[in-house]
Amino acid sequence: MNIERIFFTNPASIKQKQYEALRSFHVDKEKAEVVAAKFNYTLSSFYSLIRDFKTNLSTLGTGDNFFLEVKSGRKKKENDDALDEAIIKLRKKYLPIGEIKMILDTEGSVTSESHIYHIIKKAGFARLPRRDKTAVKSTNTNLKIEAPISQQLEDKNDSFNTMSTGILAFLPYIKHYKIDKAIENSQYPETKCIPKMNSILSILALKLSNISRYSKDDIWCMDKGLGLFAGLNVLPKTAWFSSYSSRVTKEMNTGFLKNMNKIWKDLNLLSDPENLDFTTIPYWGDDAHLENNWAGKRNKSLSSILAVLAHDPASGIITYGDTTIRHSGESDTILEFLDFYKDGRNSNLKYLVFDSKFTTYQNLSKLDNDGIKFITIRRRGKKILEELELLTKADWTHIRVECANGKNRSLKVNDSIQFLKGYDKKIRQIAITGNGKIKPALIITNDLEVSKQKIVRKYAKRWLVDKTISEQVHFFHINKVSSSMVIKVDFDLTMTILAHNLYRLLARDLEGYENLSAESMFNKFIRNSGFIDIGETDINVNFKKKRNSPLLLTTLEKHERFDFEWLHGKKINFEILPNS
Repeated sequence: MNIERIFFTNPASIKQKQYEALRSFHVDKEKAEVVAAKFNYTLSSFYSLIRDFKTNLSTLGTGDNFFLEVKSGRKKKENDDALDEAIIKLRKKYLPIGEIKMILDTEGSVTSESHIYHIIKKAGFARLPRRDKTAVKSTNTNLKIEAPISQQLEDKNDSFNTMSTGILAFLPYIKHYKIDKAIENSQYPETKCIPKMNSILSILALKLSNISRYSKDDIWCMDKGLGLFAGLNVLPKTAWFSSYSSRVTKEMNTGFLKNMNKIWKDLNLLSDPENLDFTTIPYWGDDAHLENNWAGKRNKSLSSILAVLAHDPASGIITYGDTTIRHSGESDTILEFLDFYKDGRNSNLKYLVFDSKFTTYQNLSKLDNDGIKFITIRRRGKKILEELELLTKADWTHIRVECANGKNRSLKVNDSIQFLKGYDKKIRQIAITGNGKIKPALIITNDLEVSKQKIVRKYAKRWLVDKTISEQVHFFHINKVSSSMVIKVDFDLTMTILAHNLYRLLARDLEGYENLSAESMFNKFIRNSGFIDIGETDINVNFKKKRNSPLLLTTLEKHERFDFEWLHGKKINFEILPNS
């Protein structure tokens, strides 16, 4: 049997086999039983083949398409090769599938995560190892991606993946607490392309997302989810942030903080005492204009910016911040703080708690004359310690003070009235010591009515402001003022305060997580990717499943569905992606 005869009598493909069988039946007039046996069909399946062919022939008038080979899988497009090359190029930068999808979406290349996975696997890439944020940053150091020009979000339907679905959970809080109104009523600058609201929200988006300010680490310029938060297609590039910051003045920041404090006061979010403390912000540029300040984190004095923060211990809200403190006016900072509050907006300030080095005894007298109660620490001199050592056992009383963990701690206290030089009047002094040879701490206050336990407890809460300051330095990056994204430190601190307060407001609503730090909040609730679908009237934000996502979703459902003006008046729906 020659090769040509084998080709026709033993067809290799299914379609050729069907063709030869039907030709034998219709042209050679062989019986159906013979043809079925000849080509290994059952008789019933061959009759079905005859029927399907007749139907196709009578419908289309030709049977040509009946014998065409049908290729499985997605139809290849003209730009598929270029898309596959882009996927491989991004993978070589050690980017995960989610970030590759986000970048391709921003560039207008529509594809799915499953297709990206298929191309990566086909190209022989291994799965990325589990890495912490430091490792991710080091691998992406040389990543250069051309981001699109930032502009206001168009009013059109769109769908895209994002690595930042979590920060959109703050939008209902911005509306509920009328923070958007405070931004609109502020004196912050704006441009023709990016209005005031979009500008402030752009900076806030980076603060809330725990993104360090490095120009080489600007993959956030490609995340359409971050852009959506600010009402833009994508966030502006690094140079824009520096340029915008240069136009912001201290008066703008102070006016904004005053407007915010009016909101906190009207909503009864401010309690009786305010805790104040200084913090040192290191500066690594030309330090000729700076003074040396003690940096506790580095255990040394260095050229830095001295800032002051005021913190409400009950709500966790930061109410005040100033980075223009000089040594010559350091002791008068507390009087400037009072002027800030007495600007017709918050006259109910009655109590201040601060450290011993915060101000002078003369200024304490001014506070007392203004009807302000205060608690602070008196510096221990040799003579004072000698007087305390002469006290008998009967002069000390035992009190139990509740600690942060809910347990009680036993302390020995001596409550007395002292005359303080410089203060020039009598003041209450509470000496505190524990068991052993610990030197007593000396609390002084002009509050003569509150019990010893409450005085000690009020001062103990001052340590919360130390924790808050530490959080500012690490999570919100206020100590990176000399990075390649140059931001005025006073403006940076004001935006940090706003971001911190948003985290505290969200934490208040999350049952069981009220005292969580911003970093823990970010990792448990905010750090999440997902899918966003923008429709005619609604924006659907779909979180990927995380352990704490259901609690976050339940919390967000309690808020009213607002119309967001900078998002063309659309409402936002929050959901969890099924099968994610």
